[in-house]
Amino acid sequence: MCGIVGYIGNQNAIPVLIHGLKSLEYRGYDSAGIAYINNNQIKTIKEKGKVLELEKILNQDTSVCGIAHTRWATHGVPSKENSHPHTVKKITLVHNGIIENYSELRNDSRIKEHNYQSQTDSEVACAIINAIYEEEKDFLEVLKKIPSILKGSYALCIMVEDIEDAIFVIRNDSPLIIGRGEKENFIASDVPAILKYTKEYYLLDNFDYAKITANTVDVYHAGEIIDKNINQFDYNIEDVTKGDYEHFMLKEIYEQPNVIKNLITEYLSDKRTSLEKQIPDLSKYERIDIVACGSAYHAGLVGKHLIEEYASIPVNVEVASEYRYKNNFLTKKTLVIFISQSGETADSIAALRRVKTMGIDTLGIVNVFGSAIAREADITLYTNAGVEIAVATTKAYIAQITVLSLIALRVGISVNRINNLEEIIINYNLLVDEIKILLANTNKFKEIAKKIYKKVDIFFLGRQIDYALVMEGSLKLKEISYIHSEAYQAGELKHGSIALITDETPVISLITNQNIAEKTISNIKETKTRGAYSCIITTLDIQDAYDDIIQLPLLHPLANNILPTISMQLIAYYIAKLNKCDIDKPKNLAKSVTVE
Repeated sequence: MCGIVGYIGNQNAIPVLIHGLKSLEYRGYDSAGIAYINNNQIKTIKEKGKVLELEKILNQDTSVCGIAHTRWATHGVPSKENSHPHTVKKITLVHNGIIENYSELRNDSRIKEHNYQSQTDSEVACAIINAIYEEEKDFLEVLKKIPSILKGSYALCIMVEDIEDAIFVIRNDSPLIIGRGEKENFIASDVPAILKYTKEYYLLDNFDYAKITANTVDVYHAGEIIDKNINQFDYNIEDVTKGDYEHFMLKEIYEQPNVIKNLITEYLSDKRTSLEKQIPDLSKYERIDIVACGSAYHAGLVGKHLIEEYASIPVNVEVASEYRYKNNFLTKKTLVIFISQSGETADSIAALRRVKTMGIDTLGIVNVFGSAIAREADITLYTNAGVEIAVATTKAYIAQITVLSLIALRVGISVNRINNLEEIIINYNLLVDEIKILLANTNKFKEIAKKIYKKVDIFFLGRQIDYALVMEGSLKLKEISYIHSEAYQAGELKHGSIALITDETPVISLITNQNIAEKTISNIKETKTRGAYSCIITTLDIQDAYDDIIQLPLLHPLANNILPTISMQLIAYYIAKLNKCDIDKPKNLAKSVTVE
């Protein structure tokens, strides 16, 4: 959520900033703004709505220094007044995060009389920073004091009216990077904003702050200047553009064979040796907790079934926003796994830090190198799915459940519950080819979408691991099509939810386990007798109980969950497309939830 871009250098900053904002549109936002130095003054322009609306009111000014922002409303409704940048006297800033003590700060004697122009916590931060600057005169001293004054999460990018040749930044629990160029430097909340201009960047830790000029980047911590390693982006500009695809989501769906192939190459290139080298032996743990949010939580539910089946370790899966506030009965024999695409999910980070204070071992499964979870977990496994732009995750989720299956495989081998590794590797490789075949033949998904895209309620059914998978299928549909959708355990229908089935209600069912297939088919027949439209996605030979069927090849259970998932992604995508939805940027949603 929210996006920050900053530039100082030797070219016109305004096009650079606008390009950066457009590159961050996928994060979700409701307003945009820009501030830049022009004729020795800071000029601010902002507007409610899309970056395009901001562009319409920009003039022909030029500048070599500026900051910009896309806002996703938290404090105060979406409006021009509440959008960023905010200015109080000599200070102009943009802010990602939440200032938790903003109400208390408003009563600070130094800013109590300030006439606020917005409803935001960010303007309060701007006001107190200006007040401290009036006292200190030295802005580096101001930045040094900010951690003791602002409580909460923040990435701040700041311009000071009487310091025209520098931009200042500070971060805590909200992502911020500094890109290094040739006689120019960049600031961004995420890689795509600056990938067009540079691949070199500095990664800031919590409470790091910096003074950035066209030629220098000086990073400080607690008043001391520190050395920072220069990191290199592994991505190319093509990775953050749609190419010939209509939507980023569709592009990312079609990138999934390569995502799986890359993970197989990384973890299974030398069979057991590479697997054991990449993934530690987790068999010493008596229990595993998996903590995540949204789609990552659904991935955790899939992981639970696979780890319990093949590693014989009990697994508990919790939503991070709940986990952090409850008694989790952890022991030194518990491993807690945190799953997050961005590695910056606020509730997951908070839960991770609480667990670490208890001395409990932690493992992170993340996609973004150097992210908070990647840095703070005891062990980190990267999903290496590449940049994911669409708000609704596809390839990152697929990568997560693949890594979890590899964890189950690794532990299953070490506890002698798996002795057919070569066969399993063959199945993983077959999976890559089968995904390509599936993606080359999408007419069936389009046909199903045409039958149900006008419906207002759609239900998904599954048992055991199939239920975990349809939960993600249901979420995907809700996210991008805005159609009400629910996932149910098939056996729970008779306990209330079958009352929702009416004539032609779409029911999408997943069946991949022969042992319980007849039970699920029986439940589906109950919906059909009440007039439901039945679509079954299956890897088995099923002869009845459906109006449409998606027949998939049967693979080893560790590799058998990807094709059904991609099938549900495609159904959701084509339904959303028929409904003319903004598929890459669903309303009210943000790609990375970095506030609690």
